[in-house]
Amino acid sequence: MSSSFARSTTLKHLTWTRWTSPALRNSTRGTSIPLGRIPIARCLRSQSRTFASSARKETPRTVLQSSSSFTLGLVVVGVTIGGIFYAYRDPTSNSSLESAAAPPAEASNFLAEQYPQVFGMPSEIPPGRPGNLTPEQEAKLRELWAALAKLTGIIDPNAELLTSNGTDSPSAASDNNTESGQGSSGKKEKRSKRLNVFRRKHHEKSSSSGGVDGDSTSSASSAPTADSAATSAGVDLNALSLEDDKHGQGKAFREALADQSPEDLRNAVWSMVKHDNPDALLLRFLRARKWDVQAALVMLVSTMHWRATEMHVDDDIIKIGELGAIEQAKSADADVKKNGEDFLAQLRMGKSFLHGVDKDGRPMCFVRVRLHRQGEQSDPSLERFTVYTIETARMMLRPPVDTATVVFDMTGFSMANMDYTPVKFMIKCFEANYPESLGAVLVHKAPWVFQGIWTIIRGWLDPVVAGKVHFTRNTDELAAFVPRNQIPSELGGDEPYTYSYVEPSPGENARMADTATRDKLQAERDEIAKKYEEATLEWCERAADKEDVKDVVQRRADLAEQLRANYWRLDPYLRARSLYDRLGVLGEQGALDFYPKKKAEEKKPVAAAETSADDVD
Repeated sequence: MSSSFARSTTLKHLTWTRWTSPALRNSTRGTSIPLGRIPIARCLRSQSRTFASSARKETPRTVLQSSSSFTLGLVVVGVTIGGIFYAYRDPTSNSSLESAAAPPAEASNFLAEQYPQVFGMPSEIPPGRPGNLTPEQEAKLRELWAALAKLTGIIDPNAELLTSNGTDSPSAASDNNTESGQGSSGKKEKRSKRLNVFRRKHHEKSSSSGGVDGDSTSSASSAPTADSAATSAGVDLNALSLEDDKHGQGKAFREALADQSPEDLRNAVWSMVKHDNPDALLLRFLRARKWDVQAALVMLVSTMHWRATEMHVDDDIIKIGELGAIEQAKSADADVKKNGEDFLAQLRMGKSFLHGVDKDGRPMCFVRVRLHRQGEQSDPSLERFTVYTIETARMMLRPPVDTATVVFDMTGFSMANMDYTPVKFMIKCFEANYPESLGAVLVHKAPWVFQGIWTIIRGWLDPVVAGKVHFTRNTDELAAFVPRNQIPSELGGDEPYTYSYVEPSPGENARMADTATRDKLQAERDEIAKKYEEATLEWCERAADKEDVKDVVQRRADLAEQLRANYWRLDPYLRARSLYDRLGVLGEQGALDFYPKKKAEEKKPVAAAETSADDVD
């Protein structure tokens, strides 16, 4: 290309022609976003970026001003096709470093049905999840496990924080350099001391480092103060950014270390794991904090504190459930009675409910905003209902699907339905306590009056969360995210589904009274968890020594599967049955069927035609 051509046709003025896709919806009016001007040079440098992140609405124009325009036109067309291919594959990706989109749901379902032996291989697992980690991400995971092991009493809190490459943590490294200098012998002595700590804790079976239900007397008696515990784990709370501490997690972290023993924190972690892979749980917090181990640890511990002491998720909300709410509604205590009635009222009216999956196989939660009126239900009942719904949705997640989709049905919305308090609570839940659990938010048929409200709400959202919000004006636009035959008829879809609440039956939680079986299964779980912790410490130690870890990696995977299977056996003794258990969506041993009624109708035998005497020859 001649220099004169380069001068006459600058790359920064090259434009893409307008191209729209039903998958790209990201405006308050639900309009398609055209692919506006995207510099060719930028696209050549980073083709994995999605068009939505840099698109600007603009009429197309042509600026090929050279005699070589035909050749350059071919280049533009080629890059355009390549870019469109990437945008179509992953229209919601926000990072070129973590953009490995899963295939469309139709393709995934086909693979799962036709080739079960290969479905779920690393190429199908989203990035940053177990089975699809870069070496750097795996190193961050080991760092977080090591820091958490200190805070929960699994290893000596005075041990130096283990890192992935056999060196000290940033905070500890500076202290070590000051105390022992930069000599290789000094580093070797520090390294040897640290690894000895791990080996001692791995082999000894002392009560202070016992299983989940082990004796915590020793741990509690030697428990460090909140500040010293944070320091020993390599956490500098003063270094947290405003973004990381948006919901006061630094304060909650301190309170957790001051109010809860290491054994309490340990129990809280395993209680939240449930049927998840333990690594998958920790990786949620790492991804949410952009792989900052210190910020992820603060977020994780503050979440455990929130679950155990503020919301009482496992020992109240999940344990009591819907049948317990009926008992609360009969209470002589006015507040308890009010909260029980309000909780049940939201269930019965179907203010929000779980049903079906979207195109990516994510469970969907439908929120019918018109059914909410400010002041009709108490704030505690609103928060309880929100957490209960999120926890129930967690029961429906199966790898590689680890997020859910929320559909806000804005049909009939008016200002009387607007209530900022529950909105703020929901934002806090997803950003602070259930990180990386939200796959997409679809705001359907929002009226013009909602535009000003959205401007306010958007300012409260983390940019990553805000990027997951899509506005749809009609069923065609909604069908870009949810197959039309899976959109309920009340939203204009083809599925003849109508929400109907099935009341709890008196004996549906009878197994929760069988404490002997519960304790036996819990003891099994405690032993598996203990072995998993030991294998994890061995994994950290051997990785630091640059040793082969394939055998311990496989052992951890086997133990994670044992934890999953154990949870589903234990589940009926810990979790009260929900609407979705009664409907058959959640089955025994973790069986999952998002459309049980539809499948039952498909399997219904066809009645044979009656034959009369006149039909017989």
